[in-house]
Amino acid sequence: MCGICGWVDYERDLGEDGARSELAGMTATMACRGPDDEGTFVATHVAFGHRRLAVIDVPGGHQPMTLGEDDRPEAALIYSGETYNFRELRERLAVAGHRFGTASDTEVVLHAHREWGRRDPRDAVRELNGMFAYALWDAGTEELVLVRDRLGIKPLYYYPTDHGVLFGSEPKAVLANGLVERVLDADGLRRALGFVADPHHAVFRGLREVPPGHVVRVSRAGISEQRYWALADTGHTDDVPTTVRHVRELLEDTARRQLVADVPLCTLLSGGLDSSALTALAARHTTGRVRSFAVDFTGYTENFAADDLRSTPDAPYVHEVAEFVGTEHTDITLSTEQLMDADVRAATLHARDLPSGIGDMDTSLYLLFRSVREHSTVALSGESADEVFGGYRDFHDRDTVAADTFPWLAGRMMHGDESGPAVWDAGLVKQLDLPGYLEAQYRTALAEVPELTGPAAADAHERRMREVCFLYLTRFLPLLLDRKDRMSMAVGLEVRVPFCDHRLVEYVFGAPWAHKTFDGREKSLLRAATADLLPESVVQRVKSPYPSTQDAGYERVLRRRVAALLDAGGPATPLLDEEAVRERLATPVGTSSGMAARMQLEQVLALDAWLGDYGVTVDV
Repeated sequence: MCGICGWVDYERDLGEDGARSELAGMTATMACRGPDDEGTFVATHVAFGHRRLAVIDVPGGHQPMTLGEDDRPEAALIYSGETYNFRELRERLAVAGHRFGTASDTEVVLHAHREWGRRDPRDAVRELNGMFAYALWDAGTEELVLVRDRLGIKPLYYYPTDHGVLFGSEPKAVLANGLVERVLDADGLRRALGFVADPHHAVFRGLREVPPGHVVRVSRAGISEQRYWALADTGHTDDVPTTVRHVRELLEDTARRQLVADVPLCTLLSGGLDSSALTALAARHTTGRVRSFAVDFTGYTENFAADDLRSTPDAPYVHEVAEFVGTEHTDITLSTEQLMDADVRAATLHARDLPSGIGDMDTSLYLLFRSVREHSTVALSGESADEVFGGYRDFHDRDTVAADTFPWLAGRMMHGDESGPAVWDAGLVKQLDLPGYLEAQYRTALAEVPELTGPAAADAHERRMREVCFLYLTRFLPLLLDRKDRMSMAVGLEVRVPFCDHRLVEYVFGAPWAHKTFDGREKSLLRAATADLLPESVVQRVKSPYPSTQDAGYERVLRRRVAALLDAGGPATPLLDEEAVRERLATPVGTSSGMAARMQLEQVLALDAWLGDYGVTVDV
């Protein structure tokens, strides 16, 4: 895992001192992603910067990597992520005559492009199984290729310029170049507030993400985005028992592949089905005891109060799984003081590069990862199992499924949740027209859903569930993957997500909804495929999302800080309806609208801090 950045300019010599200085500044912003090593590659019209987190072939994986003579390289590569099938690819490439100087997966990717990607780089990318974002420079054609993995596990941004492009693993790398203006316009604010993934607009004006499953090709002729992978209808014909067996086979194979590392590795354990199954699978394929970690809050289990999202605390299930599987387990217990520490909140916000507004759920994840990093360099996470197997309540609520919008926004829209735009200036709310924006995003997403084939095509419910699954995988999951990547890489921890293996995603996406709910519950296929590995209590446990502190003291501190923001007149105050915010602050703690209202106060604080931290000009 690493941080990459670079610059292509067809009208400028990037070897000059000024350009090298700009590259050094861009590369320095990626130090948190790659604390172990640093490297650059500079030719006339291209400049690459790389920061390395050493995971595979620790002594031999220095980047950038090149092919050809040292003084006349044919190609250069900077890579972030892991290619899990690199050993198989290396054997195939060796048979084809390729010779390797390292044991790293990065060198395999470079040779894969020489062997299979000369005509079309997508042909090489399709051979890769992994999570990755990388940049390849072809010296002969003077073409830059930017590549992102199929699900968007690893981030990659680019910013077109008059004569080329800037790019980086995170916006901060691109923003470090003096050519970029830090402007938040109406589209950027919609993107920040909308809670829908949109790779075509990355909050800052002019900045884009490389879409998941795409390559971006940059040449003197211009910039083009080209898809190499998409979810498709597979015409699934396996019956339920066969489907369950194949899911287990895929999970076993994925676990084996993703346990490969030359540094300490652990699992993230929440006591839910997803992380527990993954921890058990890891234990089956690991010599010695697996280390596991869980997050908790001071007094959370003892004083837990069930709510609409969480019916049980995690800790009892975590400990049961740890004992059942035999892991070496550690609880990371956080206090309100830690969650509200000003330096930690600032570090969390800076890691995200945008005002996420989910408060302690970001801060606690950052603190969890920071603690894990003291013991391990790589962690396995159960992220994405809900999106793949249909685990969220939304999948199983008839009204939510029937709502003609994004399922995770349906409840708020149907019930007129007052936690919506009330705190924002009325003129701004009208100008942004978030309902119109979300409607347009929704219609765009629906147009991409692959059509069902065969008898299922006539089933209206089956068609709708195909849409719901697609929406979650392409417009919701990327938000979670981005959060996990930023919080982990901010402390130099690589987090792998085995449930995002594209073979598993393709297979389960193609399965009929009746297969996914064959036992009348959520995540039927995953439960059946892993039940033998887990305690019965965990097999039967109802989905419980990532925890959020229930300490009333947390919200009191939050309110005091929002009040201080209003009194001081921070950068976000021109965007607020100050009277509405003060009215909300005056209501008793815990009675204003629950978690949704608290999140809105978090968003106010985050936006204000972000505008100040990044020196953003607001143009709406």
